[in-house]
Parts: sequence; structure tokens; C-alpha cells
Amino acid sequence: MSITNTPSSNDACLSIVHSLMCHRQGGESETFAKRAIESLVKKLKEKKDELDSLITAITTNGAHPSKCVTIGRTLDGRLQVAGRKGFPHVIYTRLWRWPDLHKNELKHVKYCQFAFDLKCDSVCVNPYHYDRVVSPGIDLSSLQLTSSAPSLGLMVKDEYDFDGQAPLPTMDGGHSLQTIQHPPSSRGGPPSEPFGTPGLLSPSDASTASTSAFPSISVGSGSEGLLLHPIPSPFHSRPVHNELGFQPPISNHPAPDYWCSIAYFEMDVQVGETFKVPSTGPVVTVDGYVDPSGGDRFCLGQLSNVHRTEAIERARLHIGKGIQLEGKGEGDVWVRCLSDHAVFVQSYYLDREAGRAPGDAVHKIYPSAYIKVFDLRQCHRQMQQQAATAQAAAAAQAAAVAGNIPGPGSVGGIAPAISLSAAAGIGVDDLRRLCILRMSFVKGWGPDYPRTSIKETPCWIEIHLHRALQLLDEVLHTMPIGDPQPLD
Repeated sequence: MSITNTPSSNDACLSIVHSLMCHRQGGESETFAKRAIESLVKKLKEKKDELDSLITAITTNGAHPSKCVTIGRTLDGRLQVAGRKGFPHVIYTRLWRWPDLHKNELKHVKYCQFAFDLKCDSVCVNPYHYDRVVSPGIDLSSLQLTSSAPSLGLMVKDEYDFDGQAPLPTMDGGHSLQTIQHPPSSRGGPPSEPFGTPGLLSPSDASTASTSAFPSISVGSGSEGLLLHPIPSPFHSRPVHNELGFQPPISNHPAPDYWCSIAYFEMDVQVGETFKVPSTGPVVTVDGYVDPSGGDRFCLGQLSNVHRTEAIERARLHIGKGIQLEGKGEGDVWVRCLSDHAVFVQSYYLDREAGRAPGDAVHKIYPSAYIKVFDLRQCHRQMQQQAATAQAAAAAQAAAVAGNIPGPGSVGGIAPAISLSAAAGIGVDDLRRLCILRMSFVKGWGPDYPRTSIKETPCWIEIHLHRALQLLDEVLHTMPIGDPQPLD
């Protein structure tokens, strides 16, 4: 379309959508692209200058300077389009610039005032306000790629090295398990610096991270960077930073004596006793050595297993310095990979950060990477939502059995029987999984590997987070229990 035929904000929505559709890159279906563009144009119809900026940016392929194009930030940061959820800046950048884009590859330009990572109430979705970057933590020289696209977030097959072919991840909104890479940050501090700038979830995160323990929360600068008054924290020996000064504790319930417990498994068998980490020590190391004294180290090398195979023994040799878990604030958790080999993590927090559904991804944490793997407030919101949904669905299902069929507006729009059944079937075990992390040493699982489950990996750990379990117990206690129904 020539520049003379370019619409303006005064034109009808249909004309604007048609024009913008002509510039999409083809990575998404036409139906999805149209729904996404229509949604954006309608949101911008009352902000004509921003709509004109979007039209200019897209129709000139970024050749002309353009302003921020903003929409409101949702509670979890994601936007729902055609039944799919994703980060808004990623959706529209993928639509108009790079269809194979992964969220971890975006970094905003310096003049963007409402970039996603700035945590403003509005989010800029102008695709030309973001650059595509490769993390400095990845060595591209040894990767055999079938595409010239940056490799961060790509799936890899090899566990000890990087010499495997790396196919592009599917971006079709499906629920196939995906391995997402988290390389180390060149800006992160060494393991001896617990308050150094953390390793990044994405290149753009590093550019906005403060030197605080909670880089995901934007705060003021200068003298505001220190806490002037303490708040309750399960980690008694660690100072609490300013960001939490703006947030009261989720619960006034006394912190647990132990902030987490760690169980070690070989395949599907637990080996040794569960290791409990006291709240007086927020940092614990899990390694492959043999010191039996405990304290702040859980040494897996000392544990014996009469059923241990040669393959398991070989894998155990590569655990080495292992990983370091660090509890922060009221119950957030960070992990640092000290081993010479990657660890593979199951984390609902990282799933959400990567724009995936819970349980849809395995996260490969590279040596020296330092990364947040659990957010207590996000977990608390999720357990509240799931518990409430389950209760409402069970009530709607009971009404349906009694002949009072609920409409589509009931239970937050859960109308089909299969959805009601699934929501009503959420039990304590499902909610308890929100409070658990799983990590495999050396070996990964999923479609990129010969193992379909973490229980098929040779050496892995399961971490139960006690503060989160405390909060879950409170949530369950606040849920009213209906009268039991007589059995027929």
C-alpha cells in the first residue's frame, strides 16, 4: 500500500485494520492477527495521536519516528486475544516484525517511556520501540542453527554441550512442553555477592534491574533505595529492602521455622531423608559432595542407594558444585547454578514470565546464571483464584445435576460441562503443586530429550516452600465447605 493510501485515526476502524493487516508478517493465523489488531485499534480510537503513531510506524516499517502506543497493563501483565494469553508487546512485535520472536529477546529503545519492563500502568506496544537482541551469555559460535534468528529461548537437545541442532520453538499457542533457555548475565555478580545485580530473565530485564533483591519491582532511586523500617520476613538474618516497605506482608501468621524442605530423587525413588532448611539461613547449597554435617549444605554425594544404576552414577558425577537456593523477602526464591552443567527447572513463575501456561515449559538454567524461580505474591494470587474457581465450578456443577443449568455468565464464563468438571476437580494436591519447585541436575526432560517426565531423570530434587504452604492452608481455611450430599 502506498503512503498516499495510508489511513489516519479519523478513518473507520475497519479501514485501519485492513491497512495494518497488509503489513503483518504471517507468523500467526489470519483470524488471530485480525482479532489482535481489531482489539488494539478499538483501544486506541480515543487516543488519536497514538493511533496515528501506530499507523505511521507500521506502514513505514519504522522508517519514520513514532511515539509510544499504549494500552493499560493488566494484573498479570498479559493480554488475552482469541482465547490466548501473552505479553502485549510480544504479541504485536511478533505480528508486525519477527514472527519467530521469543519474549526473552526483546529490549526496549531508550526513548520508550512506557516499555513493558518499566512496570508503568500503561504498556507501549509499538513494535518499533523494541529491539531484538541476543543475550551476551550465549555462545553462538558452536550452535548449528537452521535459522538466522537469535537463539535465546530456542529448544536444545544436548545436555552436556551445545553441539546439537536447535529448532525454533512453536508459537502457535499449543500446550506442547518446551525447553526455554536462561543463560547467565554478563552483568550479574559472582556467587559471593548475594545482592549483586541478578542474572536476567531477559536482556531487557537487566537494563532496568536495580541492585536490590527484588528487581522485578520498580522503585525510586537515590536515598529511597534503603529500607528505613523492617517488616516481617521468614529470613531473619537478611535485611529486607525498600521495595517491600510499600507492600504489607501477605499474612501476619508467624513465619515457619524452616523456609523450605528438599527431597532428593533418583528416577522415581526418593533417596535419603528430606533436608529442612531453617529460616535463620536464607541461602542453602545443594551439591554433589559428601559433607554430612548439614547446616546450609545438602550434600547429595553422601547418599547411598542400593538400586542405583551405572547411568545414575555417571550423572551424579556431573552435579559438582550444584545449585544455590536463596530465599528473599516474605518467600520469593532465586537460584544460582554453581555447577559446570545446566540444571532444568519446573517453575510456574518462569512459565508465566515466558508467556506459557503453567507446566508448559522446562527451563534450562545455565552455569553461573542467577534467576528468580518463585514469586510468593503471584503464587498466592494463583492459589486464591484456583480455589475460588474450583468452589464456584463445584456449585455450578451441583446446580446442573439438580436441573438448574448455569448460563455462560456463571462461574466466570465456565459453561461447558467438561470445563465445569475440570474446574470442580481442582483439589488440594493441584493447589499444593503451586508451592513446589522441581530441579533436575545435568539431564533434561520433555520433547527435546528421551525422557518425558522429571521422574525419568537420574538425579533431581523437589523443593517444598513452607511459607507458600502456610498461605495455601489459610486459603483453604477461608473457603466455605458446603453441606455433604447423601450418596445414592
